[in-house]
Amino acid sequence: MKETTLIPEKLPQHLAIIMDGNGRWAKQKGFLRTIGHENGATAVKRTVEQCARLGIPYLTLYAFSTENWNRPKFEVDMLMKLLVKALRKEVKSLHENNIKLNAIGNLDLLPSSVRKELTEVLEKTKNNTRLTLSLALSYGSRNELLEATKELCNKVKNNIISIDAIDESVINKHLYTHNLPDVDLLIRTSGEQRISNFMLWQIAYAELYFTEVLWPDFSNEHLHQALETYQNRERRYGKTSEQINK
Repeated sequence: MKETTLIPEKLPQHLAIIMDGNGRWAKQKGFLRTIGHENGATAVKRTVEQCARLGIPYLTLYAFSTENWNRPKFEVDMLMKLLVKALRKEVKSLHENNIKLNAIGNLDLLPSSVRKELTEVLEKTKNNTRLTLSLALSYGSRNELLEATKELCNKVKNNIISIDAIDESVINKHLYTHNLPDVDLLIRTSGEQRISNFMLWQIAYAELYFTEVLWPDFSNEHLHQALETYQNRERRYGKTSEQINK
């Protein structure tokens, strides 16, 4: 797949990826799951760099879900250590490449070591403008919507906002993603075809792309295939083809 087949003005403004398959990749090769996650981190770096080079302004990666806290403690601990290691290793590269790091989710549940490292990288890259890289950490979309609902109910109760004033834009402002546009393209690797509680509100009109490729093997060519598929789809938003073509 040649990069030249992509049309710059038709690239998604916001690309989201459910990075699935690290464990299966390791199992297939007879490795520990740790090795799968480490190779998954390499795929993250490769994908982020390519998105920046292509000019995609927003990239969100599903790094750790609220459900992932239910995994064996040793694996959760290992993932947290890997995250700290990656943040320390990549902060200089992110800043030099004008990439802004963002984090969405219930970050209070993260270990203090992770929050400390994350806060430092967020601060250092906050003014960068080439690409906004959002890591979904301790993230669950149902919990996000639940917390937004509670906050709005509290504001109505205290006469801060009226019920009639609540519309989609107001709800957007109360989500973790209040500073991000809606998702245009959602990619999920590893052959699974489900959303797994990821950005349910934000993907309402996103194009969905599923690939059998396990995340550690997800290459620039695979990314280009997904982007070309996206560019060949007609996004109608409830309208007819005739209306869109006009």
